Amino acid sequence: MNYVILTGRLTADPVLRYTPTGVPVLGFTLAVDRRSRTPEGEKEADFIDIVVWRKQAEICANYLKKGRLVGVEGRLEISRFQGADGQTHRKVRVIAYRVEFLDSKPREEEVPEEITSFDEDAFVDDISQKIDIDLGEDV
Repeated sequence: MNYVILTGRLTADPVLRYTPTGVPVLGFTLAVDRRSRTPEGEKEADFIDIVVWRKQAEICANYLKKGRLVGVEGRLEISRFQGADGQTHRKVRVIAYRVEFLDSKPREEEVPEEITSFDEDAFVDDISQKIDIDLGEDV
């Protein structure tokens, strides 16, 4: 079973892009606090790349901003690639099935509390086509 649940804050505004066939895909990095602290007593965090697809990606792009607190459910994806230096690198990210907005919504916006418009069959079709989207270094 490959199932991940995370709670954290966006480190930057999310980036919405489209595949060559027009499918929306959103990327952002989530800062997830660790239970441990540094020897100086400061909080530690992991920074995890998140990918959101289709209608859910567009909704998240409209409402999420840097610093927003969200819950993410999804699956872990690990890919390998060869860098310009000839070394093999691994990229770890979470493909989101569900994104839930956990902090209070900004006053000027009406934000849905939960986004669950995931179409699993369509998602599996896209993955089987192995569409690879470069979400950039800042995602």
